[in-house]
Amino acid sequence: MKQFNGRTAVITGAASGIGLELARRAAAEGMNLVLADIEYARLEEAAATLGLPAERLLLQRTDVSREAEIAALADAAFARFGGVHLLCNNAGVGLTRVTWEHTTADWNWVLGVDLFSVIHGVQHFVPRMLKQAEGGHVVNTASAAGLTSTPGMAAYNVAKHGVVTLSETMYHELQAAKATVGVSVLCPAWVPTGIHQSARNRQQEFGQPKPADGLSAAYEERMGQAVKSGRLTAADMADEVFAAVQEGRFYVIPHRKLNNAIQLRMEDIMNLRNPTPLS
Repeated sequence: MKQFNGRTAVITGAASGIGLELARRAAAEGMNLVLADIEYARLEEAAATLGLPAERLLLQRTDVSREAEIAALADAAFARFGGVHLLCNNAGVGLTRVTWEHTTADWNWVLGVDLFSVIHGVQHFVPRMLKQAEGGHVVNTASAAGLTSTPGMAAYNVAKHGVVTLSETMYHELQAAKATVGVSVLCPAWVPTGIHQSARNRQQEFGQPKPADGLSAAYEERMGQAVKSGRLTAADMADEVFAAVQEGRFYVIPHRKLNNAIQLRMEDIMNLRNPTPLS
């Protein structure tokens, strides 16, 4: 996808973090924006900083764990702007617990937001994008957790591994179809965002997580510190994404030091070796 000016971007999780920086970059590129987030008041505040005229902007409160709300977002986007050229399935939440302490509600919440939102985004946007003469591009936000298996993050890891393999499968299918729609997968490591405070948006039907203790508490503290200490910013992620979209590049891995961990995991698999502990 070479042309951004005058085209339309849909971004979920757009009220903060990577989503907001994607919106800022898209606005700077002259795109119309459809911004979605479960925190609507915060979304309005974020959108006000973009300096866009009303005719280039649509805001929609969206609980991405609900397919009906993703479908409604697609309907609203196509009705308002006539097409969608850049779809960023970006919304995400995090939860830190040892695997056996994840409740069914925890799994449903994390997989609903982090994996099924991407599945439903593909279902409800891509068929229409494929019919556009201009084509388009899909960016699915996964994580370094989709390429490695960091302890204390089972539900998040499962979701993000799912996003990676969904995106890889989709890439091969789009190539086979000779489609004018491309796909990329974003796999950042630690970025200073609010993802370690995701519980603030945990929907009522999932209840509240039990307080972490023991090993889970240690992992939770470690995750919070790692997020805060991230050296690459959400704006850096947006720059990497737009460069990849322009290049037609699939893998977007801004933290290049992650290559060592990816290679080590692959070597463990190839050599039938027990997983090497992650430092």
